[in-house]
Amino acid sequence: MKSREPIYGTAVATGRALFGFWRLSRRSTGLEHIPDTGGAVIAMTHFGYLEFALVEWAAWMHNRRRIRFMAQKAAFDKPGVGPLLRGMKHISVDMKAGAAAYTAAVTALRAGELIGVFPEAGVNAAFTVRELKTGAVRLAAEAGVPIIPVAVWGGHRLLTKNHRVRFTERFGVPVTYAFGSPIRIGDADDPVVETAALRTTMQRLVDGLQADYPVDGAGAWWQPRHLGGTAPTPEQAAAADEARRLRRESENDG
Repeated sequence: MKSREPIYGTAVATGRALFGFWRLSRRSTGLEHIPDTGGAVIAMTHFGYLEFALVEWAAWMHNRRRIRFMAQKAAFDKPGVGPLLRGMKHISVDMKAGAAAYTAAVTALRAGELIGVFPEAGVNAAFTVRELKTGAVRLAAEAGVPIIPVAVWGGHRLLTKNHRVRFTERFGVPVTYAFGSPIRIGDADDPVVETAALRTTMQRLVDGLQADYPVDGAGAWWQPRHLGGTAPTPEQAAAADEARRLRRESENDG
């Protein structure tokens, strides 16, 4: 029997109420790949800021599994938000010293937890899967658990980077999910090679969701450029991210 976690339960209920208020429609494939017990790395696409809540929503409705997400330390340092994240047993990641977070994630995985990660390491405004960090693969290999690749499409229409979504635009948005087959990583496998394969798998899942999406995205800001939308190209999005990074460094130095 699962132990009760009032803080987590309250957060899930709040998210469900918000998504219900927005009248989001949810369609998922591959939910059977979420294990009923035992640890797994949940490797998700990152096109918007609410994927963590949307994926947890789908997992909770399927088999009541809780996902512990790895999130940047800055979020844990915010008043009000930090205690909530710690109460939900999420894992703080200090980008300048990530060893502690990595160790905590491996320990949690071995204890049977689901650990949610965004291998792209940031929201991708081009809405395509960019090059991934190797952390998800290394975590899975060290903990001896599978990776469950997850693609989400439509969630970025609620809240994303570089585009202000009007309040009324959020109502009735279709959100679709694809949970891929578990990927096992062996100790002898090359993390770089396996990470490239994971990226290919995640993009394939995204391609399928985009092809079946019930709303025509031609000319829309939320549709990637190669499919006829007006989202920035991957090169433009990368350049904007680099400019933002340099600006923040300059402000911090000042």
